[in-house]
Amino acid sequence: MKAIQFTEPWKAELVEMPFSPIGDTIIDTVCSVISPGTEKAILSGGEGWAPLPYIPGYGSVGTVIEDKTGRFQEGKLVFSYGRHSEIAEAETICLPLPEGIDPVHAVFARMAAVSITAVRVSSIELGDRVAVVGAGIVGNLAAQLAALSGADVTVIDPSGFRRERAEACGISETWPSAADVPDGRLFSTVIDATGLSRVVLESADLVDTQGELIILGSPRGEYVTDVTPFLNKSHLCPSVVTVKGAHEWRYPLLKDPSGLYKHSIEGNLELLLKLIASGDLKIDPLITEVVEPEEAPAVYEKIKEGAGNSLGSVIRWKEL
Repeated sequence: MKAIQFTEPWKAELVEMPFSPIGDTIIDTVCSVISPGTEKAILSGGEGWAPLPYIPGYGSVGTVIEDKTGRFQEGKLVFSYGRHSEIAEAETICLPLPEGIDPVHAVFARMAAVSITAVRVSSIELGDRVAVVGAGIVGNLAAQLAALSGADVTVIDPSGFRRERAEACGISETWPSAADVPDGRLFSTVIDATGLSRVVLESADLVDTQGELIILGSPRGEYVTDVTPFLNKSHLCPSVVTVKGAHEWRYPLLKDPSGLYKHSIEGNLELLLKLIASGDLKIDPLITEVVEPEEAPAVYEKIKEGAGNSLGSVIRWKEL
């Protein structure tokens, strides 16, 4: 089978390799979505959990070839946490797609599953002022989900392209930096989607009294500074800012039939696929390119260089 492989730091190749399935559900991949932040970190060789050589990717849509569980008939269109490969197996999640949904849209449920965690852990209520710092795919989708929850959402990102894409997704207020937000406005919830430690610390200054700072992006790399002012924002009255981590895997993978756990990754994905199918969660403005597998190494070269006018890249493995 064909697959994308990171063969060494900063080198992505389309390779041919044997496929030896061990899972219960085998899938003929239609498309897979590139997660630029996580995959750039893997491509650098700096992620210990993904040693090179490594087949990246963790979200795909395809048709079922074989299913030993009896849940799916052959040919059924499903979403899974599949990798960038011609043939995939559902190692964790496998969900049927809603009727009529575009597979290229559906695959973005993978990125939205990261974003929704920020809203799930937050205290966002109808009419709250929410700021999302960083308008990449994850930040954009977090902003949309906060707006769908009834919040008045502001997006902050230095990229004019990303701000324009956020506006195309229905976010009416966007600013290049915190300093540009008028009247020194503060927010009851600030979601950091950059994963930059410096920006996380700076974002605390946007949080209103007894508000919350949600760390959605995963910080990477060393950043040396005096953290005492940040800690005092959380500790001292009247500020008392609550800091919450919003990593996707804080929730159980599967729904709990007993009802003990209200949320799960599986339940989040079912909701997100419905929101995408209905058009409430807007995907078209996020799609920068849909490429053939042979073109994928060039996409990773752009990710490596940090191309500013790029958001969502999808690899199309076959036509339906």
